[in-house]
Amino acid sequence: MSPWISDEQRRDAETIWGYHQMGHEPRPVDVAIGLGSHDLGVATFAADLYRKGLFPLLVFSGGNSPTTAARFPRGEAVHYREHALALGVPESAILVETQAGNTGQNMTLSRALLAENGHEPLSVLLISKPYMERRAYATCRKVWPGVDVVCASEPLEFADYVRSIGDEKLVIDMLVGDLQRVVEYPKQGFAEAQDVPSDVSAAYDRLVTAGFDSRMLRR
Repeated sequence: MSPWISDEQRRDAETIWGYHQMGHEPRPVDVAIGLGSHDLGVATFAADLYRKGLFPLLVFSGGNSPTTAARFPRGEAVHYREHALALGVPESAILVETQAGNTGQNMTLSRALLAENGHEPLSVLLISKPYMERRAYATCRKVWPGVDVVCASEPLEFADYVRSIGDEKLVIDMLVGDLQRVVEYPKQGFAEAQDVPSDVSAAYDRLVTAGFDSRMLRR
């Protein structure tokens, strides 16, 4: 933990952390989509849920971005697939979508890939990093409105996730940046609007004022 980050700021971060998670109970679905990012835990958790029998088919979606190119030089989805195979998911159960550069493309390109392979799922489990659940849900509701969507992520507390990343300031910046996107993207037609409780908005305002803003959209 960073010594210069106050207890109040951590509480604000935990408030936003909790808001980002949808609280869905994972349940059997037609297909799962692992959303690419810097977080290999997405693939780990996807493999765990596959072994539990929650879905027969898994799509990993994601190309490269400036924040993941060094970590995953062959692309996010390719590295996710390799990790899932190492954890025992059979090759026949995985499809790989390697072109997506944002969350909307994760949904639309995965849906197209599934259709190309003869799949028209009625239900989908979106597996993401923990603080991306709500944005993934809102995006899917907009671009794939007919599908029954459930969200899941590794069951980590905020402090555990900070330890796994190793940079508390960066994690808080990412929480703030994702919340800004949850608010702003519906205005641009990219996602379905989400209610934001007043305590979450207040925590966001305090953290932005305190300088936790490196991952925010610049107007």
